[in-house]
Parts: sequence; C-alpha cells; structure tokens
Amino acid sequence: MIKKQRRGTVILDTDKGILVAAGRSKVFLLPGGGAKRWESRRRAAVRELREETGLRTTSTHFLFRHLGKVHRSHGGGHFQDHHKVFLVKATGTPEQRHEIRYVAWYKPGSKIKLSTVTLEIVQKYLHLKTNGNQTIRLH
Repeated sequence: MIKKQRRGTVILDTDKGILVAAGRSKVFLLPGGGAKRWESRRRAAVRELREETGLRTTSTHFLFRHLGKVHRSHGGGHFQDHHKVFLVKATGTPEQRHEIRYVAWYKPGSKIKLSTVTLEIVQKYLHLKTNGNQTIRLH
C-alpha cells in the first residue's frame, strides 16, 4: 500500500526569481510541507512559508496538483507526495529559520541545484506562465 502524503507547496515569484530554500545539503526546494490531519493544504503552505522563512502571506491562488514519485519510507513502507501548488504573495524579507540554512531566488539557467520534484513543479509553473494562462495571475 502506498501512503498518500498531503503537501501544500508555495511558488513565490518575484523580479528576483522564485523563492527556494535548502538545508545542509544545499539542494533547494520550494517552501511548503505536509498538511496536518485537520489542515487544508493551502493552510499548510502558508504555515510552512512562515515557519521556514518568516514571510507573511498576503494572498494565495491555487495553481495545480502535482504527484511526486513513490518513495520508500524509513519504516519500510511506501509513500507518495500529493502536492497542491499555490502562487503566493507575501510581505517581509525571507530569512533562514528552523531547518532552513539557505534562501535563494531561482531563475531558469541559474546554478542553483533544485530537487527533482521542485524542478518538475517549477517547470510546470513556468510553462503555464509563459503560455499566458490567466489562472495563475493574482489580483
């Protein structure tokens, strides 16, 4: 049986690029994380952005769902991340908090090493953005 991991994932896109963060490994991820049993994935995305970077969300817009690859858990079972990806606007200056050691801004062609799933999500977002998809614009 494959356990479903519900995740809220943030895309914060600015003139500097898309916000990404990393721990010790320097493999960068989009902010976000697992939703608690009672929590929506939107709420989890907002909470994790605040916990990881200190940023305060001012607006969110659901973009798309993304299924991660099936992974083996430490306990021997299997799990798959089920992301809901949100385009977010936020206030403040991102800073390293909790497990986050590095904060950066990703643009295509940059030397930042993204995780496989982060790269998949970013590429999907950039494809939607460059093809003029009206659903990704925040008001």
